[in-house]
Amino acid sequence: MAEYFAPTAVENVTNQAKECALPYLRYFFGYGEIVEDFTNQRKALKLRKQRVKTRVDETKRKIEVIYEDVEDWLRSAEKELEETQNLEDEIDSVRCFKWCPKWGWRYCLSKKLAEKTPIISKLLEASNFPQVGYRGSLQGIEFITSTDFMDSESSKSALNQIMEAINGKGVNMIGLHGMPGVGKTTLAQEVGKHAREQKLFDKVVMFTMSQNPNINKIQDKVADIFGLNFETSSREGKEEVLFRSMQGVNKILVIVDDLWEELKLESIGIPFGDEHKGCKILLTTRDQQVCTKMNCQKEIQLGILSEDEAWVLFRDKAGLDDDSSTLNDVAKEVAAQCKGLPLAIVVVAKALKGESLNGWTTVNQRFKESRHLDNEKVLGGVLKPLKLSYDYLKEGNSQMTGNDIQVCFLLCSLFPEDYEISLEILIMCGIGVGLFPNAYSIEDTRNEIVMALKKLQKSGLLLGTDDAKRIRMHDVVRDFAHWLTSTGENRFMVKDELKEWHDMDGCYTVIALWNCSSNIKKFPDKVEFSKLKSLILEGDWDCDWNWDLRQKRKRKRGDLLVVSSIFFEEMKALQVLYLESVSFSPIGFHSLPNLKTLCCVHCELENFSSSLKNMRSLEILALIGTKIDEISEELVKLFTLKYLRLSGIGVEEEMNIHPNLISRLTSLQELHVISKSNINLLELNLLSRLTALPVILSTNQISQEYFVFPKLQRYAIVVDDCFRYLKAQTLKTLTVANFSSSLSAFNNLFCNVKKLKLRNVSGQKNIVPSIGKTGVNELTSLKLASCKDIEFLIDITSGQGPNVVFSNLVKLNIHNMVSLKGLCCGLSRSHRAIASLTRLKVNDCRLCFWPKLRILHIQSCKSLKYVCASNSTQGLQSLEFLHISHCPQFMQIFNMEQNENGQDIVLPGFRSQGLVISNVGIIWKTNVPVLNEDCIVVGNHEEVFQVQGRYLFSRIKELDLKNLFEVRIIWNDFAQVVTLENLTTLKLRDCKKLRYIFSPTTAHSLSHLVNLFNEGCEEIEQLILAKDQVSSSSSSNGDTGLQPISFPNLTNITVRNCGNLKSLFPLGHVPILPKLECLKLKTNSKLEEVFKLEDEVEVTAEKEMKFDKLEWLSLEELPGLIHFCPKGYHFVLSALKVLTVRDSPKLTTGFFIDSQEFVHCKTKTHQLVEQNAIQNQIFNKNINWNWR
Repeated sequence: MAEYFAPTAVENVTNQAKECALPYLRYFFGYGEIVEDFTNQRKALKLRKQRVKTRVDETKRKIEVIYEDVEDWLRSAEKELEETQNLEDEIDSVRCFKWCPKWGWRYCLSKKLAEKTPIISKLLEASNFPQVGYRGSLQGIEFITSTDFMDSESSKSALNQIMEAINGKGVNMIGLHGMPGVGKTTLAQEVGKHAREQKLFDKVVMFTMSQNPNINKIQDKVADIFGLNFETSSREGKEEVLFRSMQGVNKILVIVDDLWEELKLESIGIPFGDEHKGCKILLTTRDQQVCTKMNCQKEIQLGILSEDEAWVLFRDKAGLDDDSSTLNDVAKEVAAQCKGLPLAIVVVAKALKGESLNGWTTVNQRFKESRHLDNEKVLGGVLKPLKLSYDYLKEGNSQMTGNDIQVCFLLCSLFPEDYEISLEILIMCGIGVGLFPNAYSIEDTRNEIVMALKKLQKSGLLLGTDDAKRIRMHDVVRDFAHWLTSTGENRFMVKDELKEWHDMDGCYTVIALWNCSSNIKKFPDKVEFSKLKSLILEGDWDCDWNWDLRQKRKRKRGDLLVVSSIFFEEMKALQVLYLESVSFSPIGFHSLPNLKTLCCVHCELENFSSSLKNMRSLEILALIGTKIDEISEELVKLFTLKYLRLSGIGVEEEMNIHPNLISRLTSLQELHVISKSNINLLELNLLSRLTALPVILSTNQISQEYFVFPKLQRYAIVVDDCFRYLKAQTLKTLTVANFSSSLSAFNNLFCNVKKLKLRNVSGQKNIVPSIGKTGVNELTSLKLASCKDIEFLIDITSGQGPNVVFSNLVKLNIHNMVSLKGLCCGLSRSHRAIASLTRLKVNDCRLCFWPKLRILHIQSCKSLKYVCASNSTQGLQSLEFLHISHCPQFMQIFNMEQNENGQDIVLPGFRSQGLVISNVGIIWKTNVPVLNEDCIVVGNHEEVFQVQGRYLFSRIKELDLKNLFEVRIIWNDFAQVVTLENLTTLKLRDCKKLRYIFSPTTAHSLSHLVNLFNEGCEEIEQLILAKDQVSSSSSSNGDTGLQPISFPNLTNITVRNCGNLKSLFPLGHVPILPKLECLKLKTNSKLEEVFKLEDEVEVTAEKEMKFDKLEWLSLEELPGLIHFCPKGYHFVLSALKVLTVRDSPKLTTGFFIDSQEFVHCKTKTHQLVEQNAIQNQIFNKNINWNWR
């Protein structure tokens, strides 16, 4: 039995011993396997980290937030790579002693590697992130820039106090107060900017309350900052979403600007106090008591400017010199009267800019005599200077004109705070109140009002907007206007919002009630305002009418403000009535004998037609998006009607106008029909006073026999085309589409039309003289499309026609003109045509001479042979850019052989900055001088440029040659006669027979070349002609061709699909591409080397060359590429961020990364190359390496 158990026991002991010893034996004898496993895993981790880092960087650029586990993984991976770098170094050290290994060292190293490898493997397994980030929230545009902040002592002191309070403990409500116009908003923006830059809070949000805050809009803005999308539309629902979301953010700064009364923050959804101890509030207000009511722990007053600060600002805005003149002495006294208030300083300084000494003295005396405005509570010291500017509007004008400008100013104050006011509304209201009564016509009155508004803008009392047809008023200036009209005979009442009707004094002359709730409380059936001259009444709608686009947001039905039919009965002095979103019956209008302007926007009018007979004084009638029963015969009884504007809800709805109705409105001066209608145009000729006609018409309406539009001063006529062309109401615009009849109906308009568009108009062979017999010299913009019969714009081959044609044309667009042979035909030296053209674009068609033409595009003109049939050469003297493409029959720019003296004709003014030639035929005898003198033939020859004489190509910046299938040489040692010192971009596409780009001499002249693009040039073998291939005649110009070649500014190089290209650049002792940033090579099948040694001499000692600007290197689908870096050279690519090597099987160049993360490259040789600085080889057949 013992004999039986003994072997078994021995066997068990042996197996256990083996199991315990195997790992230790593996450390001795499996060293190579362990090292390989570790190296592969670590390399994989490094590449994976780079890829994750790239995704993270891309996500950050999209302003998204990175997930925390992704950040943790990147930190762990970085830590592991740093810790294992020493092990990599030890592996390399062991390799140095491979013939005499130190077994103890190997054992210890194997053990360390075996322990680290599983850790790295786990990191790799955890790196598969489906997403690395998520959409973040907006930061608030107010804090990106704050350019208006004035670094005064007061503002610096207030800023420091606020920042101290924000950083302090126990302060969570800070109040900033000061008079209007002192700069509170600007300072608050600066606080927000500082808080963001210093990362004091997780979120900073700012919104404006104003007198009548729109809580919904404020909630939407706060939601944007916190990256929220509301799923509820109710104010209460938004309040709860904001409240809970903000509670989840640790530190928040909320800036509440322009607060007028106590605010409950929770009504917006802002948690505060015990609900969120990390939320701090900064509020700005005009009234210090608001700070008290809001329980501000810190109240800060923003003071005015010091005397010196005020004078510097005043002097700058008034345009005064910094000297000790008498005028400056008086100006300093005036500046002192502005009390250091920035707004007042700016307003007064602008008003007096350019005045004489006498003017300044008069104003200064007036300031000294005004005493009664100093004690006004709300506006304080700003009233006095604003009153001065208001009074000063009369200076330099007649008493009547000065009063009218002041009335224009007061009219602008009737609109809501921050409202962008349409000029058309002001014009209608202004005419109604009798502005500029001496103006002969509505057009004259319009011009006077526009001039008055410009004067108000220049004085600083009005502000411009992005839309030239709108203006706005600063809220402080608006407050001043309301103060100005709060007493006296002409009292105004303006309410930005009305939810409840209050008893009103009948002494008001102007009332403007905006945003009146449809369920307003106590709205009366009838009111008595015996002195009221102007009434504006708007229903509950939170957006203004867009007068240009005639669009509004959709609204719910039934929320119009309903007004009783007798509401207006006791307003016997009423002159202007503007109604918006109101439902009423104008029956009571019989008692409005003085009503001159009635404007209804999106209203519902009952019994409108029957009420017209009562409005005997009406001059302006505008019905816009308004539902009425019909436009009936009763309209004729408006004997004084001068302005009629009709615009339906949509252009698909055709308005029905009774026959012979319009023709009997004998006083009519302006007719605006901005909807489809059945208007009979023959009636227009019976309107002898008509001066303005914006109208949408059908083709059938124009085709009436014998009809001709009357002479008009203002029109925007659209025939069978999109109504958006009615947008430019101030221009003389004509758009005709899908028209095959004679254009004689428009004869009276062609003499002064400024913008003309013809689309699919047939039957016309030219514009001049067929359409514009006098030369259409007022025209500034011409668009022609699909007019199949037009052969020339100008054709006066018969010898008859105007001598001056298209003299003010600036913009010309031509598209798909199949019969077009040229722009001009038959012009002689005595003609002056298209003299003002600055930009020309021609698509799918064909071209004369234009002294101001700078940019010329010719594209897809399949039958175009030449630009101009003329022997005159004075027309391209300003040309800077020439583009010719896809013109297969194009032969020459000018159809001319010789002038009368038998000499070649040249164009001595062509200052080309860019030249693009693509898909053209043979351009022969194309005498186009470039810059100074003589001529240069450009075209699809064997040689692109055939140069005669000597040139200084000093302005050409871009050269683009495409699809020139016959070209073999771009220029024959061009630099001998032409200097290309400013050429920055050279693009070559599909020049199939091109053999090379540069000779050595030419290459030396391209010192400013930045971009080189070469694609599809199949025969090209080298970019730069070798020295031994340069002819003796070409190299006779000094020793230029023997000097080292360098492109000192070449930054971007792309070469693709050049099948015979063998090398790119010669490499010598001078860096050839010191500023190279991007090199992309793809599908060049015979490319063997990127850089070729100038002299085939074996390099004995390794030469280092740095490309310290190169960030992007791409080598793809290059089956013949042997090396990127010549043998014996060592390239250092210290700035490289992207490296792509793909499908280049013969490549022997290896790429490596050192400890500084610089990329190196060397070409493999048989001998062992020392790699002291090189630690990590990333060479592979395919590389997709990206580092950010």
